[in-house]
Amino acid sequence: MPTAILTGQPVPGSSIESELRSLGFDVQHASGAADTETLLARVPAAERVAVVDARFVGHPHALRLGLTDPRFPLAAVPGAVTARPDGRQALTRAMARENSAGGGTALAVDNLADRITAALDTDGATVHRPELGSLVAAVPGDPQARNEARQAVAAVDDEAVRLKSAVKARDGFVTTFAISPYSRYIARWCARRGLTPNQVTTASLLTALIAAGCAATGTRGGFVAAGVLLIASFVLDCTDGQLARYSLQYSTLGAWLDATFDRAKEYAYYAGLALGAARGGDDVWALALGAMVLQTCRHVVDFSFNEANHDAAANTSPTAALSDRLDSVGWTVWLRRMIVLPIGERWAMIAVLTAVTTPRITFYALLIGCAFAATYTTAGRVLRSLTRKATRTDRAAKALADLADSGPLAEAGAKGLAKTARRLPGFAAPALALLGGLAVVATAVFTDFGGPWPLLGAIVYVLTSALAVAHPLKGALDWLVPPFFRAAEYGTVLALAAKADVNGALPAAFGLVAAVAYHHYDTVYRIRGDAGAPPQWLVRTTGGHEGRTLVITALAVLLTATQFKVALTVLAVAVALVVLVESIRFWVAAHKVGAPAVHDEGEPA
Repeated sequence: MPTAILTGQPVPGSSIESELRSLGFDVQHASGAADTETLLARVPAAERVAVVDARFVGHPHALRLGLTDPRFPLAAVPGAVTARPDGRQALTRAMARENSAGGGTALAVDNLADRITAALDTDGATVHRPELGSLVAAVPGDPQARNEARQAVAAVDDEAVRLKSAVKARDGFVTTFAISPYSRYIARWCARRGLTPNQVTTASLLTALIAAGCAATGTRGGFVAAGVLLIASFVLDCTDGQLARYSLQYSTLGAWLDATFDRAKEYAYYAGLALGAARGGDDVWALALGAMVLQTCRHVVDFSFNEANHDAAANTSPTAALSDRLDSVGWTVWLRRMIVLPIGERWAMIAVLTAVTTPRITFYALLIGCAFAATYTTAGRVLRSLTRKATRTDRAAKALADLADSGPLAEAGAKGLAKTARRLPGFAAPALALLGGLAVVATAVFTDFGGPWPLLGAIVYVLTSALAVAHPLKGALDWLVPPFFRAAEYGTVLALAAKADVNGALPAAFGLVAAVAYHHYDTVYRIRGDAGAPPQWLVRTTGGHEGRTLVITALAVLLTATQFKVALTVLAVAVALVVLVESIRFWVAAHKVGAPAVHDEGEPA
């Protein structure tokens, strides 16, 4: 149990002790700085500890934000400071210095908590100070000030502020206006019944899988039920994040589950639609796989661009400035958020079209919408990159190299071609990745199944991939390298499976791409959580993007169409088992050892 140490003289009628206990703290009283230091030393090192001035006046949610957020080692609001186990050493040093300088009880009536916070700042420690907005957190020095502070507390509805802050600050139009107005109340209902965000996330996944099962029936009633359940799943998907913000239940495992399940839900639903269409005699597996490929490549563009630029120095651009000016005009903000087809708009469109049309029409609309959104966002980012004066860091280059997912063939080739790469112009890396990808995909699309040309295209792809990553990816457009690799690998699998023209080949290809895409998403989430990329043995075992592409094209040459379908199925199962087992092991272990809690407040997926 976390411990809160109350310092200073108690104030008659103060509710601070009961508020701290309601937040889960064991409350202890200290008579002065020396006593505070003694009590601080007695708190087990594995527990959170807080130092709070007994004269504190403020909203309970201000205390909650300042003292219970699991994402920050050190945090403070006026009159209170807290430390997680990994921040205890810094807090102990600051406390010892204040005790020595303050002379113990002589200055105990002063605001010890704020003096400790100032000492932490002096020591260079990073202290999180939450944005309180209209919430009050103060340590009044006299009765009049105390009365004024209490009046300020009474003037603001603490619960209304808490509910409002549970909603993500930046979200899509559908989510903001059609879901969040009521999902926040569902989040509060869950919090009051002790439910966790991870439980709500799991409920959202199960609902989406049931929706996919309904779609797979191929009946009109099943399609209608699928659309309704998909919306219900999205409501729960919004609720889990709002519950995390409402109750400050952030965790590494929760962030991973939320992000991973979003992709699993959407792609499982694609498969359900394809199965339902097949029951009605319409084969749309190629469209389902194409939608998954396009959506995954869109996400990789987002991830790569953000990783390449989030810590870039002198990060300015006329295009970015224009974008900021457009964001100052209300209607353009929502229009631009809608046309990129974020998850709320996308799922609403899929749900409605599933209920009232056919799977084929649903996939056509999805492909057209996602293609337009991908063109819009990618073109804007290319313009920003070309006009941006920025110096990209080694960390960004490493992140892009990890996102590239280069296997042993590309790694070996990169070492041998390092000198050649240094003589190439700055745009060479994305150009090589694009040209090599076009070579292998075009040969797979425009030649007969079983011919040697896709294999030759894959060999060219291996060489161009090695040359593309032979130099650190710090160029203006080098963030395009990972998405070009994803499009090449996934597109090759799609084209060869379609060319095989045998029943079951495209579903097997769907499974293989889904397994590989999971590995690529997992890489993103590890990088975002500062956990590093997956281990090298995993990348080598799965062959890297170029190795898998080479193997698949070789199998298409060596095997019959039926045998190729079986090989795709075996590869899908093998890759899925390897990446899932390692990924689950990693995230569960990270959660158990208390890895820093994370929560994604970025762009809607």
